Amino acid sequence: MAKAISQVMMSDTQPNQTLERVDCVVIGAGVIGLAVARQLALAGREVILLEGADCIGSGTSSRNSEVVHAGIYYPKGSLKALLCVQCRDLLYAYCADHGVPHRRCGKLLVATDESQRGKLGEIEAKAQANGVMDLAWMSAADVAALEPELTTVGALHSPSSGILDTHGLMLAYQGELEDHGGMVAFNSPVVGGKVTDDGIVIETGGPEPFRLLANLVVNSGGLFAQAIARSIEGIPPASIPPIYLAKGNYFSLARRAPFSRLIYPVPEPGGLGVHLTLDLAGQARFGPDVEWIERVNYDVDIRRADKFYGAIRRYWPGLPDDSLQPGYAGIQPKLVPAGVADADFVIQGPRDHGVPGLLNLYGIESPGITASLAIAARSEAVLLQRESEPALT
Repeated sequence: MAKAISQVMMSDTQPNQTLERVDCVVIGAGVIGLAVARQLALAGREVILLEGADCIGSGTSSRNSEVVHAGIYYPKGSLKALLCVQCRDLLYAYCADHGVPHRRCGKLLVATDESQRGKLGEIEAKAQANGVMDLAWMSAADVAALEPELTTVGALHSPSSGILDTHGLMLAYQGELEDHGGMVAFNSPVVGGKVTDDGIVIETGGPEPFRLLANLVVNSGGLFAQAIARSIEGIPPASIPPIYLAKGNYFSLARRAPFSRLIYPVPEPGGLGVHLTLDLAGQARFGPDVEWIERVNYDVDIRRADKFYGAIRRYWPGLPDDSLQPGYAGIQPKLVPAGVADADFVIQGPRDHGVPGLLNLYGIESPGITASLAIAARSEAVLLQRESEPALT
């Protein structure tokens, strides 16, 4: 365990059961858990990051589009809008400073018929309300000059959108965490806990179970954040929101795509439509669609490809037959069911649930990666009940 951990005896658990006293425990080594653990370590706290798997970012953080979002779609004043716009350029700078592969390739939001022009106008207005002032209208001819194989009646160009290597970003966060005295405990799933007068007890499972008594606990369990909260005795059940699982399936292209920018259609309920993104090697992938599920399941049903072909050919009619192959799937932890407008991030601290030293992060979906540094700074401020956030670094 981290240095300066002391041994304490907890008579209210099991007789002679020894717990290890720690300062900060962060649960979940996805991109958000890593960012928060890094933030706390940089502030001089001693941090242990608990991860149930044997590696970082094996869940939602490794199953996404790896897009740096500009902050276009989110409701004005929401945490999603504020933290995405606040963090976007900082994230590009962080990637450049820490050797994380990335590219500010830009994005085209395309209208495929005249009826969608008004929707693009609404998107532009929402973006401007969020402080995204660099969107530019493009005619069909302008689009064709940039991306000849696209068929549109016009588009919005977002030059601030881009792509990054999410795993590289998580490795950078982990490296800074460890450089400042923090550690990651792998194969250590949280199986229970208890709020006490002396701190929060956290129990782990795995091959070598242990128990910790923490001054501060951050629940960044992603898809399992609600289950983790329910397993800790003393967290008010009414403070734990429901969770709904929105699965997004991706298909990859069996050949190189003739595009150099991200291509997004007009958004659909529950998601941003079947869009085209690129990895840093230029390989195209399409998705996600939206499939509401009852349990975590990452299988990609090849039969869903039929709908992908139809959606993609609205903006790329030249998509060849039999060129899509199953890629991967990701799952977003939604706080509202299908048919309801997306909920905002929930960064829930002691003032919200009444448990000193506890922070719960719920519904951290897109644009969580883009906003990760800002989410971490906001999390530290909420956890410590500060009126202002620390400067982003």
